[in-house]
Amino acid sequence: MDSVASIALSDGMNIPQIGLGVLRVPDGETASVVESALRIGYRHIDTAAGYGNEGGVGEGLEHSGFSGGERRGSLWLTTKLRDSEQGFDKALRAFDRQLSLLRTDYVDMYMIHWPTPFDWRSDEVWRAFVRLRGEGRVRSLGVCNFLPEHLERLHRQTGEYPSVNQIELHPTWQQREVTSYCAAHHIAVEAYSPMARGADLQAGDGTIERIARRHGVSPAQVILRWHIENGTIIIPKSVHPDRQRENLDLFGFSLEAGEHAEIDALDGPDRAGHDPMTFSYA
Repeated sequence: MDSVASIALSDGMNIPQIGLGVLRVPDGETASVVESALRIGYRHIDTAAGYGNEGGVGEGLEHSGFSGGERRGSLWLTTKLRDSEQGFDKALRAFDRQLSLLRTDYVDMYMIHWPTPFDWRSDEVWRAFVRLRGEGRVRSLGVCNFLPEHLERLHRQTGEYPSVNQIELHPTWQQREVTSYCAAHHIAVEAYSPMARGADLQAGDGTIERIARRHGVSPAQVILRWHIENGTIIIPKSVHPDRQRENLDLFGFSLEAGEHAEIDALDGPDRAGHDPMTFSYA
């Protein structure tokens, strides 16, 4: 298995392009999932307060020896602020609790989970994030699910763009307006649900499966390779070691230009997840 590439961020940090997502992994099962991923070679773990499993992530990091020291320096750890804890003082208190659960001294990236434009407090949150960054307890600042208008508003109020925007992104929901805006403003794009929770494996009347057969890889690897070639950061979720290994093994083949274009053509009008204009996560 070849080494995972890194993406250079606008703040000078480098993030491993492939990480492990732990959405909907029960807290009591998360430690073993994280330990398995770290054994296999993952060096990027993505969690959130809203997932309810930061304690399990912290346990897995500690058991694997990644809570501190040299090993901690080789790991990228992301977590996200709970929407109900947005605000300056509330965000600072929330971070203290989250860091304790994660059993480490800092996180590599702290993110605003949803923009909640109907109750906008991202400017206040950002001031708290900047303080945490100044204290060395957070390295990079990011957002999730922000549309261009939200990124513009944040920049107007704070003078900064996030280093990363984590969004729903997969072959049938490519969000080209958002990704183009991010590219123009040096914001790295990170994809959650990179396979639409498995739905895109059968997209395009067998398109993905046909490409997979040509390369002797799985349909999942084809989709994840498409993301890699687009320069997107990805955090596929799996609790199974064999699938974790497969999701990391993406650098031994390349898509032909025509194959990549076939996947580009699968873009559609329907998201699999929630609308950032109306949704709030916990």
